[in-house]
Amino acid sequence: MELKKINSLKNNFYALSLVWKMCPRIIIFLALSKLLYYFGWLFYSAFFMRYVINALQNGETFSAIMIFIAITVAIFATMALYNSFVLGYIKPTSDTEVNKKLYQMLFKKSCNVELECFENSDFYDKYTLAMKNADTRIIETVDTFFGLFFGFIASIFAFIFMFQVDKFSVAFIFLPIIGNFYFRRLNSHIEYQRNKEMAPHNRRIDYINRIMYLKDYAKEIRLTNIFNLLKRQYTDAITGVADVTKKFVLKSAFFHWFYVMFTFTFIFEGLLIYGAYRTLVSETMTLAQLAVITSMMVSTTWILIGFTDSVTASFKNGLFIDYLRTFLEYEEKIPEDYDGADPGNEIESIEFRGVGFAYKDIPVLKNLNMKFEGKKTYALVGHNGAGKSTIIKLLLRFYDPTEGEILLNGRNIKEYNLQKYRALFATAFQDNRMFSMSVADNVTLGENIPAEERDKIVTEALQLSGVYEKVMSLPQGINTTLTREFDDEGAVLSGGEFQKIVVSRAFARRCPIKVFDEPSSALDPIAEYKLFDNILKACKENTLLFISHRLSSVQNADHVFLLENGEVREEGTHRELMAKHGIYADMYEKQAENYLADKTKQTEGIWA
Repeated sequence: MELKKINSLKNNFYALSLVWKMCPRIIIFLALSKLLYYFGWLFYSAFFMRYVINALQNGETFSAIMIFIAITVAIFATMALYNSFVLGYIKPTSDTEVNKKLYQMLFKKSCNVELECFENSDFYDKYTLAMKNADTRIIETVDTFFGLFFGFIASIFAFIFMFQVDKFSVAFIFLPIIGNFYFRRLNSHIEYQRNKEMAPHNRRIDYINRIMYLKDYAKEIRLTNIFNLLKRQYTDAITGVADVTKKFVLKSAFFHWFYVMFTFTFIFEGLLIYGAYRTLVSETMTLAQLAVITSMMVSTTWILIGFTDSVTASFKNGLFIDYLRTFLEYEEKIPEDYDGADPGNEIESIEFRGVGFAYKDIPVLKNLNMKFEGKKTYALVGHNGAGKSTIIKLLLRFYDPTEGEILLNGRNIKEYNLQKYRALFATAFQDNRMFSMSVADNVTLGENIPAEERDKIVTEALQLSGVYEKVMSLPQGINTTLTREFDDEGAVLSGGEFQKIVVSRAFARRCPIKVFDEPSSALDPIAEYKLFDNILKACKENTLLFISHRLSSVQNADHVFLLENGEVREEGTHRELMAKHGIYADMYEKQAENYLADKTKQTEGIWA
C-alpha cells in the first residue's frame, strides 16, 4: 500500500514535469488559482470576521471598518477577476496547446512502437487508457496536485487559527476527518464493488444499445426474430442492475449517513453547542470568539473536504498517469526511427537462414530456410495457419525472428535504416483497411507524388487491379470519398471492390519488391485470373512475392514454397512440385476437382 502511495506521488510529479515542458504558464496559473482559493477561505474566517467583530466591540469608527471592508471587497473582486481570466482565457488556450503537444507525443510514440505492442492485450489496454482524454486528464492531475499541496497547508493553518482562538475547539475538526477519510472511503469501496458487479450487466446493455442503431445489424433485426432475444437479454440485464443496486443500497445508505453526520452535522451542531455553553453559561468565551470559531468551522470543513477530494483524486489520477508514463517511456524493440545503413534500391537476394519465430512462447515458424533472388516471382502456399503471413511480417520487420536471421543482399536486415528498408516494399495485405478519404488518397496513402503525376499513377493502378471502371462511375471519380463516415455522398464498395483498391496500393508504389497477401480472396475465378495476369505483367521488373490459397494462381511463379506447421515442406516450380506427387500436387488436384464440381453445378443450374 505504501509503495502504491509513493508511486502515485511520483506519477503526479511526472505529470507536473510533463505539462511544464509543454505549457509552463498553465502550471503557474493553476498553482496561483488554488493558492487564492484556500487563501480566500482562511482570510475570510480567520482575519475578516475576527477584525470586524473586534472592531465593533472595541468601538472602532465606522469609517475605519468600512475602509477595511472596502479593501477586502477589492481583494476578493480582483481574485474573482483573476479566476475569470484563467477560466475564460488562460485555461482554454493552454488546454489547446497541451492537447496539440501531448497527442503529438502520443501519436509519434504509437507510430514508433513495434506491431507486437498492438497485439499484446495488456499493453494495448494501457495504450488505450493512456490515449483516452489524455489532455484533459493530465491537466486535471496537475490541478489536483496543487489542490492537494495547498489544501494540506491550508488545513495546518486552519488548525493553528482555531487553536489560537480556543484550543479545545480543535477536537471538533477530527470529526470531518473521520467522516471524509474513513466513512467516505468505506462508501467508495462499496461503490467500487457495486460497479464491479454491475459491469457485466452494463456491458450487455451497452452492447444492445449499440446494436440497435448500427446499420450492420438492421437487416437481421427486420428479417428475423432476433429482436425478441435482444429484448429478453436487455430485460435480464436491467433486472441484474436492479438486483445489484438492492444488494448494496442499505450498506451504502448506512455509511453515507455516517459520512454526512461526521463531516457536517456533528461539527456544526457540536461546535455551536460548545460555543454557546462557553459564551452563555460559563462565560469563558466572548461573542467575537464564538463568531470566529463558527466561521472557522465552516471554512475548515470545506478546506478538509477539498483536501480529501484531492487526496482521492490524486491516487485515481496517479493510475492514469502510470499508464501514460509506461507508454511514453516504453523502450521499443524495433523502433520505427531506427537509423542504420542505407539498403539502396538494388535487390540481389533476400534470404531466411534458420529462421524460427514464436509468438507468446507458441512456435509459429521452425528452422526456415528460403532464398528469394532479385526480379523473380515467388509464391507462398499452404493451409491457414501454416505461417505464410508471419513470414511477410518478419520480412517487413514488424517482428524479429526469435532464431536465425533474415538477410538482404547478404546483410542482416536489422542493420539497415528501418524506414529506408521498408521503403523497398509495396504491400497489399489480406486484412486490409479502408480510410475515410478519397479513392486517390486510399491508393497513394500519403506518398510524396508530384501533383501532375498523381492522377496518372492512380489511374494506372486502378486499371491494373480491375476497379477503374467502377471508380469512374462514382460521382467524383478518383476524388470520391470512400465510406460515409464524414461524407453522406461517400461510396460504399463491395468486398471485392475494396480488395482491388488495396491491391492498387501495391501497383501505385514505385519500389523494387512487391508483396501481395491473398490479393484475390474476395474475387471470383475470372477476376482472379485477370488480376494475377496483371500482377505478373506489371511486376516483371520487381522481386515479386505473393501468398495465395488458390494454387491455380501460382502456376507461373518462378518458385513455390509450400508451408505446413511453420516449415517448408516442399519447394520448386509448379511442374516440379506436381511431378513429386506430394502435398502440393494433392492440394492442387483437390482444388481442381472442387472447381470442376462447382462449375458442373452452375451449368446444371442454368439448364434446369
